[in-house]
Amino acid sequence: MHISRAAGLALFTALTLTACSNSAVASDGPPNAELLGRTFVSTDVEGTTIPGGGPLTVAFPEPDRIAMHAGCNRATGSADLSGGTIDTGPLAMTMMACVGDAALSDQWMTGFFEENPRWSLDGNTLALRTDNATVTLLDKKVAQPDRPLTDTVWIVDTLITPTAITTSRALETAQPSLQIAADGAVTGFTGCNRMFGTAQVAGEKVTFGPLGVTRMACTPETAEIEQAVLTALSGETTATIDADRLRIMNAEGHGLGLHAQ
Repeated sequence: MHISRAAGLALFTALTLTACSNSAVASDGPPNAELLGRTFVSTDVEGTTIPGGGPLTVAFPEPDRIAMHAGCNRATGSADLSGGTIDTGPLAMTMMACVGDAALSDQWMTGFFEENPRWSLDGNTLALRTDNATVTLLDKKVAQPDRPLTDTVWIVDTLITPTAITTSRALETAQPSLQIAADGAVTGFTGCNRMFGTAQVAGEKVTFGPLGVTRMACTPETAEIEQAVLTALSGETTATIDADRLRIMNAEGHGLGLHAQ
């Protein structure tokens, strides 16, 4: 097929305008368009390491918003990702008291982002770099696929009430646990006594029947933990899983935060 010079010039002009138009559309999107709606988990830290080992979790739930966690409290705030750096505004943080080295992870996390880390994305791998540290993170769906609710042993690490979310050395030592079998049989440990019973699972809805427990004598601390566990695992609850973490909440606002063993 022969194309005249004039026709060829017109075609070239049209293609050029189309390409420019497409580029303009792409550039009109938010700077974090490739990150939007994704969560990343650190797999490697070079330089100043995370107290307690982390990992650092960074999420981009909305345009110009960021959420992060490095082992203790969770922080959220605004974030400007233009220019290849992450410039966060004031961060709102939860107020959990953490134990051990993890208690210093908040300071590491806020200090790291105060340096406006440079960011780059290669597929599922996000790199964040400052003058003092380089953190490599992997998309959480790749790094930590959701664990199944049933036939997984879940360890309680957080107690939730309508007014507070708490953890403690006593809870860390007691290590209450929960396991729901595929047939609905419930077994576990309250932190003091063994528990047993049944549950009906329908998607995220888990309805617990009355749970029985053994009759070991408990210390005041473990008795309080046991009561909190049994209160949360009563009646209809909502169970949500994020990678290796499970959150169970009942209609009265009592719940548990658990991690997979």
